[in-house]
Amino acid sequence: MTRLRRAEFAKYHALGNDYLVVDPATLGFRLTRRRVQALCDRNTGVGSDGVLAIAPPRSAAFRVRIFNPDGSEAEKSGNGLRIFARALFDLGYTRRKAFDVETAGGVVPVELTLRGGRVSAVSAEMGRAEVQPPEMLEAAGETVQVVPVSIGNPHCVVFTDQLDDARLARLGPALESHPRFPERTNVQLARVPARHVVELRIWERGAGATLASGTSACAVAAAAFEQGRIDGRVEARMPGGKLDLRVRPDGTLRMQGPATPVFRGRLL
Repeated sequence: MTRLRRAEFAKYHALGNDYLVVDPATLGFRLTRRRVQALCDRNTGVGSDGVLAIAPPRSAAFRVRIFNPDGSEAEKSGNGLRIFARALFDLGYTRRKAFDVETAGGVVPVELTLRGGRVSAVSAEMGRAEVQPPEMLEAAGETVQVVPVSIGNPHCVVFTDQLDDARLARLGPALESHPRFPERTNVQLARVPARHVVELRIWERGAGATLASGTSACAVAAAAFEQGRIDGRVEARMPGGKLDLRVRPDGTLRMQGPATPVFRGRLL
C-alpha cells in the first residue's frame, strides 16, 4: 500500500478505541485544536477518539503527535502507539518489524508480529510506571481512594469490588479535573478478580468514556502489582477487548494487543 497522499487519512481501531492517522505534510492545513475537534466529531466529521500525526523524528526512527478529540495533546497512548506502528507498516513508511517511536511521554520500542505478511499483533515497551501511595479524595459527592500512576501520562486508579458505568460517568469527569491533578488525568475503575486478570472501565482525559486504553490498562496493572494483587503476567479486560501485559519487578511494562484497519479516505 502506498503512503498517504494529499488530504488522505487512514482510520484504525484498537479494541474499539479508534484513531485517524494523518501525515501533516500532505494535509494542506495545520492541525489546530479546532481542526482536530472537527475531524473527530462523529456527526459532522470523520469521527474518532483522536488523531495520530506523523511528525519529523528527533530521537527515534519515527515520532507521533497524539491529539485527543478535544484538540489537546496527549503524552502517550498505548492503543495509539499500536495503531501508529501498524499504520506505518501498512502504508509503506517502513518495512521493519521492530523500531522506536518518539512520543511526548518518551521513546517507545514497538515490535510487529506478522502472520501471512500482515500484522496480527503489536507489542510496545511502555516504560517504567511510577505508582504513588493511595490517597483519599472528595469527588462527585463521595470520598474515594485513588492510586495516582504515571506512565509518561497521568492516571488515577480506583479499585472497586464492582464495575459500575454510572459511577464511572460521575467520578470520571470529577477526578479528571480534580485540583489534585492540575494537568488533568485519565481515570480507571478497576477490579482484580484473579491474580492473572484485571478488569477496568476507562474515563479518558479529553475524550470521556472509551472502550479501551492501553496506558490505562498498564496503569491498573502497575498499581495492582505494586499492591501485591497480581503476578507479573496479567490479562487486562476492557469493554473493547483484552490486552496481554507483563509487569517486571523494576516496574517496566510490556503490552501486546491488536490494531485493526477500518478504512482509508480523503478529506474534501
